[in-house]
Amino acid sequence: MDIKSMKNYLYWLYCQFELITCSYLMEPWEKLLFYTFNITMVVMVLYAGYIFVPIHISMAFQFFLHLFGNQHENTVSIVK
Repeated sequence: MDIKSMKNYLYWLYCQFELITCSYLMEPWEKLLFYTFNITMVVMVLYAGYIFVPIHISMAFQFFLHLFGNQHENTVSIVK
């Protein structure tokens, strides 16, 4: 795939995005606010996913290990 067709394809995707969101009807300052808000929301969702999803997967894994009987042994052993 050459550079020119990739550039045309990305431009076509941008035009589709503008048609779907009706942002082609907005004035430049409205577009700036709209895009800033959308990019901020996407970044916040990605950050939250990056921070919280691994923690929840780890907790679910530990829960299922405990549920199926693979329990952690105590760190303090009893000496007789």
